[in-house]
Amino acid sequence: MSTRSTLPATFNRLAWSNLAAQSAEQIALAAAPIVAVLTLGVAEGASGLLQTALTLPFVLFAIPAGLLADRMSRRSLMAGAEALRAAALASIVLLVATGALNLPLLALLGFAAVCGTVVYSVAAPALVPALVGPELLPAANARIELARTIAFASGPALGGVLVGWFGASPAFGFAAVLSAIAVVSLSGIYEPARAAVPRRHPLQEIREGAAFVFHHALLRPVFITQFIFNTAWFLQIAVFVPYAVRHLGLSASGVGVVLSMYGVGMVIGALLATRIMRRLAFGTVVGLGPVTGFVAALVMALTVLVPAPWLAALSFFLLGVGPILWVISTTTLRQSVTPPRLLGRVSAINIMSYGARPLGSALGAIVGGLWSAEACLFLAAAIFGAQALVIWLSPAVVLDRQPAMVEDGAAVRC
Repeated sequence: MSTRSTLPATFNRLAWSNLAAQSAEQIALAAAPIVAVLTLGVAEGASGLLQTALTLPFVLFAIPAGLLADRMSRRSLMAGAEALRAAALASIVLLVATGALNLPLLALLGFAAVCGTVVYSVAAPALVPALVGPELLPAANARIELARTIAFASGPALGGVLVGWFGASPAFGFAAVLSAIAVVSLSGIYEPARAAVPRRHPLQEIREGAAFVFHHALLRPVFITQFIFNTAWFLQIAVFVPYAVRHLGLSASGVGVVLSMYGVGMVIGALLATRIMRRLAFGTVVGLGPVTGFVAALVMALTVLVPAPWLAALSFFLLGVGPILWVISTTTLRQSVTPPRLLGRVSAINIMSYGARPLGSALGAIVGGLWSAEACLFLAAAIFGAQALVIWLSPAVVLDRQPAMVEDGAAVRC
C-alpha cells in the first residue's frame, strides 16, 4: 500500500505545511544576500555579517524553542513561528516598495524570519508521533525529509530567479505567501492533548533534556556522529569551489552541476527510504549514512590523484543519498525512545549539532590557508571516517527493528 494512502489526513496537512515553510525559508535565504549585494550595494564584509545574522538563531534559540515545544501546543507554536516569518518577510516587501530598506533592517528582519524557522524545525519532529502510529513513523519522516529536500534543491534557484527577473519584492512576497499557506495548513491539524506536567525552572528542564540525550546509550552516539559529520561536511564544502575550478578545471556552470548532484541524491534517498527501512535491519540503516559519507569523502579525495569531475559528482550524490537515510532513521529512533514530554528539548539538542558547521568552515579556512585544499579533502576524509567509526561501535547499529515507543509514564533506559 502506498505511503500516501496510509498516512492520515491530519499528517498530510503537516506535510504540506512543511513543504510550504521549507520552501519559504530557502527562497528567502537565497534572496537576502542577492538583494544585499545588488540592491543595497554591500561589500563582502557586510555580506558576511548578514549571513551571520541569518545563522545565529540556530545557536541562540534552538534550546528555548525546544522548551516551548514541551510546554505548549506544538501545532500552535509552529503556526505562531510561521506567522512571525510571514510578517518579517512582508515587512521586507513593504520596505523595498517604499525605498526604506537598508542592511541593518534586512539583517534584523532576516534574523526574525530565521527565528521562525528554528521554532518550526524543532517543533515539527516532536509533533509527528502525535499524528501517526509507531509503524508509520519511518514513512512520515521520509515525507517530511522529502519536502525539505525538494525545498533545499529548488528554493535557492527559485529565489535567485525571482530576484533576477522580477526584483526583491516579488521574491520576498512569494516567500511570505508560502509562509501564510503553511500557517493555514497547520490550522486544520488536530493535535491530541498532552498530560500536564509541573512547571519548573527553565534551566532545570533544559538540563533534563540534555541529560536524557547525553546519558542515553542510543542517542549519545547519534549526536556525536552528527556533530562530527557536520564538521567534516562543512570543511569539505568550504574549499570545494576553488578546488573544483583550479584542480578539476570546472567552469561556474560545471561547479553548479556537480553541486546539484547532492540535491539529486537527497531526493532519491528520501524516495527510497521507506522501502530500504522495510528490507534492512533498523540499525543497519542507521549505520548506512555515516559509512556512505565516508565512502563519498574517499571518492572526493581520490580526485586529487584522478582529477575527474564525474568523481566529484559521484561524491556529492553519495553525500545526498546516505545522510538522508541517516536523518530519517535517526529521527525515527529519537521519536521512539524519547518520552513525549521531552521530544521538543531532545529535538532542539539535535539541531544544536549544527553548531559544528562553523567549526568545519573555520578548519577549512585554516588548513586551506596554511597548506592546501587537497589537505582539507584528506582531513575531511579522516573526520568522516571517525564519525562512521563512532556509530558502528555503538549499540544503535545492532538494533534489529525500530524500538518500541516510550511513553511518559514508562521507565526510560539510559
